[in-house]
Amino acid sequence: MGNELDPFRAVIVARHPDLATASFRLLPGGWHSRAVAADERLVFKLPQGAEAEQALRREASILAAVRPHVTVRVPDLCLHEGEPLFSEHAIIPGEHLETAQYEALPDSAQQQLADTLARFYAELHSLDRGVMAAAGARPVERWLDADAIAAGALPLLPEALHGFAEKTIAGWRALPPDPHGETYGFFDGHGWNMAFDHAAGRLNGIYDFADSGFGPLQQDFIYSNFISPDLTARVVDVYEHLTSRPLDRVRIHLLTGVHRLWELAALADAPEHHPTMIASVAAWARRQ
Repeated sequence: MGNELDPFRAVIVARHPDLATASFRLLPGGWHSRAVAADERLVFKLPQGAEAEQALRREASILAAVRPHVTVRVPDLCLHEGEPLFSEHAIIPGEHLETAQYEALPDSAQQQLADTLARFYAELHSLDRGVMAAAGARPVERWLDADAIAAGALPLLPEALHGFAEKTIAGWRALPPDPHGETYGFFDGHGWNMAFDHAAGRLNGIYDFADSGFGPLQQDFIYSNFISPDLTARVVDVYEHLTSRPLDRVRIHLLTGVHRLWELAALADAPEHHPTMIASVAAWARRQ
């Protein structure tokens, strides 16, 4: 009797007969593609639909433009054309990095991680906009305005979170444009897109550039708050030193809360996601 992995295995082995006896496993999937690991050394991404195929082509092109200019390792996607289209890249060894794991790291490893991430952001933000646009980078998804976030999120939140949400939404309504303007950035730098070597306490690489693009510069710093505000603070300090570009810590803190409320509001019609999104809002509210 077959299982969910069988169709993906068949597609991969048809193009890669040397993997006929390999060990395959499904990786936690993104929104657009299914990912399959082979022998824990190769990763194959199989897009689900035409929109996903376009996103995969765009990611491969963006990574080709980014890779020569960043210090940290990123995937080197090879596209297999045909029906179906899929990509292949060597696996970057490492695991996700979550809050408890970060907090257990010694100070030296926490600082080394911050140094690596700050340099990564500085390198991305220095890339030429025209070059990245030609590679396929587009504006990142725009967040809902304050009224739309309030309408979508507030009815779903428990009463205890309304004060936090209302204060955050008011801040979003009054927030002026980023004084640093827009830049090409990653805009997805949470621990689920990191290949972290827990034994060595070292970041081996960063992956999943599907959500990268052009957006407000300081918005690029909010995602490490999913790991720890301490990490974000360290990254900001190092980035300022590397670039001589002052960052607004209050703005970054506010944008983190707005992002979590926006995600909830954007998924208002998808109740299966509500518990996770509400828990994310609550976790950030406890940081206030």
